[in-house]
Amino acid sequence: MPQFLKNRLRDVAVILGVAAVLTFFGVYTHDEAVWIRFLMWAVTCTAGGVTSTFVIPLIFERKIAGDLLPVQAVVAAAIISVPVLVSLYLFIGAFGHWMPLYLLPMQYLYVFAVSLALTLIGVLTARTREAAVIPSAPPVDAAARFLDRLPVKYRGADLWAISSEDHYLRFHTSRGEELILMRLADAVRELDGAAGVQVHRSWWVSKDGVSEARRTDGKLVLVLKGGKEVPVSRTYAKAARDAGLV
Repeated sequence: MPQFLKNRLRDVAVILGVAAVLTFFGVYTHDEAVWIRFLMWAVTCTAGGVTSTFVIPLIFERKIAGDLLPVQAVVAAAIISVPVLVSLYLFIGAFGHWMPLYLLPMQYLYVFAVSLALTLIGVLTARTREAAVIPSAPPVDAAARFLDRLPVKYRGADLWAISSEDHYLRFHTSRGEELILMRLADAVRELDGAAGVQVHRSWWVSKDGVSEARRTDGKLVLVLKGGKEVPVSRTYAKAARDAGLV
């Protein structure tokens, strides 16, 4: 079924549902036959629904009445109430009971109260629905973001490790190595949340960058995928094990 038709059927269902609720609670009147009251609300709700398709975007999207929700709702309901009141007046007159003109201001207030309630319910429901279907932002890859510091050819590369050389850091990646001026402590702080850990006072290693772990002369060493060996100091050995590098 085309989406346009689905939307219109949904609108009809909402109008009939609201009309049924208002009829059941006997808003405004209790004397007429049920079918007359239901028809009256179906007609007036249709008038309000048609009007709202033009008014709601102007008020809540283009914000011609400002940004405050209470003000927007009051202005929208005030505008929507006019054609609703006209349809109500004509409907009652069609049955031979023309409403006295001096009663129209009071009748308008009744219509406005109902329109305001329905407008608030509709807008808040729509916003809740929109918030529920908006996909959450994908998690930021800290390592990929950190690689943005490097030349373009390294964008999209896998970060294997970072080593400190004097005042510089050497990036070990799947696309080669690169030096930048930076402290290792600052790099480790920015890489918080990435799948890696500092394993030595001069090394930070990514979990995905390690091909194997072994002991050489009793010392723990991590071997990067590029073949380079990274020492693991006793200070950081537990952190390396907890991170699954060993």
